[in-house]
Amino acid sequence: MKKILLAGLCLMMCLFLTGCSDSMKDQRATIDIGNKLSRDQPTPIDIDYSLERYNLIRRAYWVNGQREKAAAVVCPVQKPLGYIVLFTEGGSVVGRFVVDGKVTSLNSFLTPDTTGPNATGADWLPDVDGSYGQNDNGIFFFTPDGKYIEWTGIYLYSDIPFEIENPVVTYKEGT
Repeated sequence: MKKILLAGLCLMMCLFLTGCSDSMKDQRATIDIGNKLSRDQPTPIDIDYSLERYNLIRRAYWVNGQREKAAAVVCPVQKPLGYIVLFTEGGSVVGRFVVDGKVTSLNSFLTPDTTGPNATGADWLPDVDGSYGQNDNGIFFFTPDGKYIEWTGIYLYSDIPFEIENPVVTYKEGT
């Protein structure tokens, strides 16, 4: 009886180790292909100016009551114009705007939020305004006339002008 149990246990261990081995091989293969693609298509290192950082600097001034400083931030590159439509969950259009430059995530920051590579055992750092914590999941952008817009909903963005004539409104029937 002990031999049968021992044989069964050995069989289960072999199956478990084989499964782990396959999983580890898959992980290694994924890492290898990622490294290969990074070598073959390296990150550009010749970007001279970041529109993301430009937006973050303007926003830091804007949301802290220093709108004159936000308006005075100089952008040495030609900013593209973008076009955005903001939607409700049901598909209704809330607004349409021209975007000066680009749309930026509310969770992009100028500096890291911790002193370490991850939050485990690291010290939390304040944002540029001295606050800690997370922002809402959403976006912000500026219009060509300098208005600031923040949105936490659904949106459609493009670098070409477009019109939404008949948005589809969806609904769920109550159960």
